[in-house]
Amino acid sequence: MSLKSDSFPSSAAFDVIHSSLQSDPAGRKDAVKQGNAIFAFKLKNKEGQEEAWNIDLKEKGAVSKGEAPEGKKANVTLSLSDEDFGKMVAGKTQAQRLFMSGKLKIKGDVMKATKMEPVLKKAQTKAKL
Repeated sequence: MSLKSDSFPSSAAFDVIHSSLQSDPAGRKDAVKQGNAIFAFKLKNKEGQEEAWNIDLKEKGAVSKGEAPEGKKANVTLSLSDEDFGKMVAGKTQAQRLFMSGKLKIKGDVMKATKMEPVLKKAQTKAKL
């Protein structure tokens, strides 16, 4: 099941993150240990449409559509544009810079948001955005 949405080009990164977590059991276990949270990403495209994905680093080490896995709640919600998410995953900008400039909004445990960086770095090396 692809997580990519055609109206959100950067969403291809969620497939890459998911496959890198699934293909490396030791890495997945480490990511869950370090992340210990459910991260929601709310992206807004140029047309003003919004869509959400989540990365469960609390239990499963998996990625799915929606703000949280069924029956769960996100610990951290990151809201940003599809374009800025693409730049962040590609390593062209940093989350901290987007946050400071107001382009990235964080709800929930802000300190947990810093734990997301290593997982996004995995996508940097593999994503073709």
